Amino acid sequence: MLALVLTGCADDKIVTENDLPEEISTYISNNFPDNEVAQVTVDQEAFSKKYAVILKDNIKLEFDSKNNITDIDANAALPDNVIPAEILAYVNANYPENVITDWELEDKHQQVKLDNGLTLEFSLAGEFLRIDD
Repeated sequence: MLALVLTGCADDKIVTENDLPEEISTYISNNFPDNEVAQVTVDQEAFSKKYAVILKDNIKLEFDSKNNITDIDANAALPDNVIPAEILAYVNANYPENVITDWELEDKHQQVKLDNGLTLEFSLAGEFLRIDD
């Protein structure tokens, strides 16, 4: 009888930009065309890989095991095209003097951080839920 045991040890490893899946490379070139990749890290788990990318302007991107963007973190305004339309419209209408510097997709909601320090939480469909403390 043969038993196969898999361990869930995460193994973060720095790789080259050429090691990125095509979907991630395309996402970066379409949404951050003026930013060069500074570092790529892959988190290898049993049957999945998650990628973290740092761009030259200190913009941090995280991608899930299906190569979908899940987190964008920056020190300045994020490009409008990376923010879901409903969330962007809400922020523009209610916080016209502020810009979005962070966006994150979680299991049951999305959130954005504004340059004034406020964190706003939204449903997956982009409906405003609350200001998060």
